Amino acid sequence: MAPSLIHLRSRSVSVVVDVGDGVPAILHWGTLLDEDQVPFELFDRATPRGALDVVAPLSLVPEHGSGFPGRAGLAGHRDDGSGWAPRFGLGGSRTRVEHDANAGSLRVSSSDPVAGLELQIDLALDPDTGVLGLSATLTNSSTRAYDLDALSLTLPLPGRAREALTIGGRWTREFAPHRHAFTDEAILIENHRGRTSHDRLPAAFTGVEGFDSERGEVWAVHLGWSGNARLVLDPGRDGRRSISAGELLLPGEIQLAPGETYTTPVLYAAHSGEGTNAVSIAYHRHLRARDAHPTTPRPVTLNTWEAVYFDHDLATLQQLADRAAEIGVERFVLDDGWFHARRDDHAGLGDWWVDETVWPNGLTPLIDHVRGLGMTFGLWFEPEMVNPDSDLFRAHPEWVLADEGYAPVLGRNQLVLDLARPEVADCLFDRIDAVLCAHDIAFVKWDMNRDIV
Repeated sequence: MAPSLIHLRSRSVSVVVDVGDGVPAILHWGTLLDEDQVPFELFDRATPRGALDVVAPLSLVPEHGSGFPGRAGLAGHRDDGSGWAPRFGLGGSRTRVEHDANAGSLRVSSSDPVAGLELQIDLALDPDTGVLGLSATLTNSSTRAYDLDALSLTLPLPGRAREALTIGGRWTREFAPHRHAFTDEAILIENHRGRTSHDRLPAAFTGVEGFDSERGEVWAVHLGWSGNARLVLDPGRDGRRSISAGELLLPGEIQLAPGETYTTPVLYAAHSGEGTNAVSIAYHRHLRARDAHPTTPRPVTLNTWEAVYFDHDLATLQQLADRAAEIGVERFVLDDGWFHARRDDHAGLGDWWVDETVWPNGLTPLIDHVRGLGMTFGLWFEPEMVNPDSDLFRAHPEWVLADEGYAPVLGRNQLVLDLARPEVADCLFDRIDAVLCAHDIAFVKWDMNRDIV
């Protein structure tokens, strides 16, 4: 291969990366190649008529300033309007390539001294599963602040990827598959809900026509991110097909001070010649191979919510625990309704201490009963949320996420706390820590039941 090409190989997948420019470009992502094999994707493209004299590369972060005709990977500016179209692809001494062939990893670092920005891109190919992880880090090397509007990563797709499968839905119809013809128009998936969304999953499969769970060549991506996200499948007007994904930043959300950095969520990519099942298996194996991944089976769990809702009564819950133990339940979780003034969903969120009117002897009698039956005990929290009818909100209404001068938008009778404020995080930590330290609690069920507005 050419000196500027780096070949990352797993058991089943090859990734060929061109590092000859400031921003690396993936030229092949898919079928395993021989060490010196050059697929057709690597040959230079002819300059089309009626276009620029130089064909800008479809790099991992495509550059508008270099003439790329599609969606730029980086968007931002300084207060004087400069820096909105940076060019890292200048090559030479401005590009630093670090490559670890044994671990299947690659790092490319480059800078744009005119825009005052530095860009680092990291790639890691799992040698066993073939899952490719990618991330980008932007550093403001100027003495002035930089407003970052978007930073996403872009992967090429071959011309034979003519269909797409995305995942979306709504409440009670979560994660429904949607099939698309991927031919002439871009497919856009955006989540604006501020949390993991079952209606706009930042993931997609593309493949040859007619691909299904067990047949057909498939390319897939999944953004490892639980907040707002944007994913774009672009057929490319010049014939270069691609898929890009990144965090969806709201206006003014990220401003990089001099020396500050922003790193994208990891984009996980997988390829299969045998349909979507093989991709799912690769993702599962990659996840389970992490050092921190649990190695023991998940306990069989009973959650009390649908059984009693807010009607907490010790005798009833003990009987429920007895029945659970009889059928082999291993973990008993007390859901919403155990804390101060929480008799329905209008009050109490934020007041994380045991309600003495419902539990005059505390949670210990129930926990002892559950533990005596051989089960562990779990407890429900929703720390990010607060009800306006709560002691916490009455004491600190300024702690919620809201615009001054506007009435806040309620969801499920609750507001969202601003955990970026240290005093808010410290208060919640102290209150929840006190409950966990005072009881034999082996598991926390952590909910987040409303959108962030």
